[in-house]
Amino acid sequence: MKRLASVMKVHKEFYEEYERRHHELWPEMKQTLKDYGVSHYSIFLLKETGQLFAYLWVKDEQLYEQVAQTDICQKWWTYMEPLMETNADRSPVSIEMSEVFYLE
Repeated sequence: MKRLASVMKVHKEFYEEYERRHHELWPEMKQTLKDYGVSHYSIFLLKETGQLFAYLWVKDEQLYEQVAQTDICQKWWTYMEPLMETNADRSPVSIEMSEVFYLE
């Protein structure tokens, strides 16, 4: 398993809505993530800035990257676009982070 982390941003006026939508994550989106090798997926919010810290494990990075091409992921991005900073394709602006320490 490889651990991945990234930083995104949610607009302050949508903190509660962002959290609600994730608590009600569509079953087909959950299953797609699992089908593409994702586990231990967490997102944390820094309320002072709106920064989101996402952390997940993937079985295979190349397989995981294919999630973005699925219809359900495209639909999720459209659903979440008004709440977040996004790219032209509606994907969240996501800055990858490098792991510098891990204690097992």
